[in-house]
Amino acid sequence: MLVMMTADLAKPESMSSKDFFEVWRQESVAAIEAVKAGAIKAIWKVAGEYQVIAVMDVDNGDQIDEIVHSLPIWRLGHAHIVPRVTWKPLRPYENWATQLETLAKG
Repeated sequence: MLVMMTADLAKPESMSSKDFFEVWRQESVAAIEAVKAGAIKAIWKVAGEYQVIAVMDVDNGDQIDEIVHSLPIWRLGHAHIVPRVTWKPLRPYENWATQLETLAKG
């Protein structure tokens, strides 16, 4: 199942910019490796914002928790710099178009 993850990052006032960006750098290394391995299908950093969007292929919801807790930000104890993560399951639009045929009939 494809899911879209959106992660907002925020630098805590108590953390130096150097430390914040170092944690993010370590996360980026893991993310690029996941892209190379095929676990992440696509990943973007939103221009002008501290936000990352990725599309991943997962087997089930349990795997989402496994992914989150394997990320360097969580493993290194910096989960507080990611105040919000959202996950949205994606389905092929063609499947929705087929379902619409039934729904439109009432």
